[in-house]
Amino acid sequence: MSAEASPAARATALRRQLDAAAHAYYVLDRPTLSDAAYDQLFRELQALERDHPELADADSPTQRVGAAVGASHLAKHTHLVPMGSLDNAFDEAELAEWEGRLRKLTGDAVATAGYCCELKIDGAAISLTYRDGALVSAATRGNGSVGEEVTANVRTIPDIPRHLAGTGWPSLIELRGEVFMTFEGFERMNAERVRAGEPVFANPRNAAAGALRQKDPRETAKRPLRFFGYAFAVPGAAPLPFRSQWELLETLVAWGIPVAPARRHCASLEAVHDWARTLEREIRPTLPFAIDGGVVKVNALALQAELGVIGGRVPRWAIARKFAPDLAETTLLDIEVQVGRTGALTPRAVLAPVEVGGATITYATLHNFDLIAEKDLRLGDVVQVKRAGEVIPQVIGPVPERRTGTERTVSAPRRCPVCATPVVRDEAEVAISCPNVACPGRRLEALAHFTSREAMDIRGLSHQRLEQLIAAGLVTDVADLYALTAEQIGGLERFADRSAEQLVTAIAASKTQPLSRLLHALGIRHVGAESAKLLARAFGTMAALTAATVEQLEALHGVGRTMAEAVHAWGHDPVVRALLARLAQAGVRMDEPQAAVADGPFRGLKVVLTGTLPTLGRSEATALIEGAGGKVTSAVSKATDLVVAGEEAGSKLEKATALGIPVIDEPELLRRLGR
Repeated sequence: MSAEASPAARATALRRQLDAAAHAYYVLDRPTLSDAAYDQLFRELQALERDHPELADADSPTQRVGAAVGASHLAKHTHLVPMGSLDNAFDEAELAEWEGRLRKLTGDAVATAGYCCELKIDGAAISLTYRDGALVSAATRGNGSVGEEVTANVRTIPDIPRHLAGTGWPSLIELRGEVFMTFEGFERMNAERVRAGEPVFANPRNAAAGALRQKDPRETAKRPLRFFGYAFAVPGAAPLPFRSQWELLETLVAWGIPVAPARRHCASLEAVHDWARTLEREIRPTLPFAIDGGVVKVNALALQAELGVIGGRVPRWAIARKFAPDLAETTLLDIEVQVGRTGALTPRAVLAPVEVGGATITYATLHNFDLIAEKDLRLGDVVQVKRAGEVIPQVIGPVPERRTGTERTVSAPRRCPVCATPVVRDEAEVAISCPNVACPGRRLEALAHFTSREAMDIRGLSHQRLEQLIAAGLVTDVADLYALTAEQIGGLERFADRSAEQLVTAIAASKTQPLSRLLHALGIRHVGAESAKLLARAFGTMAALTAATVEQLEALHGVGRTMAEAVHAWGHDPVVRALLARLAQAGVRMDEPQAAVADGPFRGLKVVLTGTLPTLGRSEATALIEGAGGKVTSAVSKATDLVVAGEEAGSKLEKATALGIPVIDEPELLRRLGR
């Protein structure tokens, strides 16, 4: 925690970061943090909440499992018993601390019972409901209590029996396990996708999770999915044919449910340590699928029930023994410099191809040039590369003892590699950037941001179509979009006359977006969506904003010196002024519709929009509510005053109902607004 951040501020920041990471991992199947990075942040938040009980929050990531189940084409499924999430031990000392806590609660009972040690498969957790031995439903973990039903898709997985074998199963039981892909199956599938001209998947875990959520089970059937079972749940006190975790695994095999190999019944903690060391050093490299550690469970089911669950989500009787992230060594061949939409220059490592975590890696992030200097990375170095689930691998550092003397040091560029403009760097910043707003290197990303839903909301302009327009010489900056004609667009490949007309209509419709949207769309350094609203409401027009002094800008609550200087420099850049003049000439709106009404019908209310409204777009509804004195927020919480719900409202509506928050529809919203 930084010296400046209060515990409350740090806790809030951690919760937001962990929520975003969980959503990316569980819902989008596109991880943004490595397991190790997530675990580190999670533990920091746990420590803060433990040391500062006043920061306790029922909505904290430490109090729930997975991520909220959002609106989708899949039906919701409530698990018989919530699916929990494990605490982690990263070394033998932490594992010993865990056993020490159990001994305080149970005495010698833990030592007598021993432990069941299993692989921690890196896949997607699911529950399988069997009634009278027949598979009746399957669901993803979701938020632990409610998941998404994926029965039709799961029926395509050969490992999962439609009818349990043998005898002795309860009349109703949920079997839990992990859906995954082998490395060989994953690589074969990606090779087939390449031949078909389809995008490849980043890693086996993402591919497996995405396969479960397909609309068409025939698409799921094309994926080489496998399954291992490891747990169960039954309603009430139903009799069970096993008394220990080890017996459970043996019983699952008898019922036709596959179970992961390399499991071990350990009579002591030292035996557990020995198993974990063997697993990490000898077994893991030979496995045909990904694991990120092992799971250690108290073997006796009666003792598991006695130990119970912490906070409704974490079983005391089990813990994940995490391993160090996968590492590999390869050669740093080159460092490329990429130019982002705001002009930031980001270095990227070009590597000799290497297998890490089941995928071939040729590029890795380097973040900034200070990091390169700090790690003393040199071209030609043998470097360590980490890839533990993240989409973009990272260079850990060089292996100095492997140097031959032919390696070359790397310096930060003094000029933009695309337009040759001298780079700039604020004293308070690490990144260097190209200040030229007309830099071709910034063009595509700037256009993509300008047209995005959060900015000018121009539908139908994907990266691919923007690249077409640029390649055809029709667009060089955002103002060129408003000069496009249906005839020009229709002449491009894969553009039909109707789609060309629809795109021109969408571009024209964006002209009415308020000044706040335009400011956000133009990508001013240090100005995000909320800052853009603040500036637009304070100055009212683009002319007033660009004429403001640094002192006038800084006088606004929420605008610091850095942002004030950036906005002032932007507004006085001749290239920017010329661009704004062209946008104004094209009819793009240059003012904010109205300031918030002090005594409006939504004065002081925190409002959440969810689902699709019949006639109002999201941005239009937001503007109306904020113009009437309200504040639109993204998440439902106890602080929410009102929810406006449309079709396919999803989990936000469910949470609002559970919390007793009033919910209205669009007609009622318009009535309250007097429209």
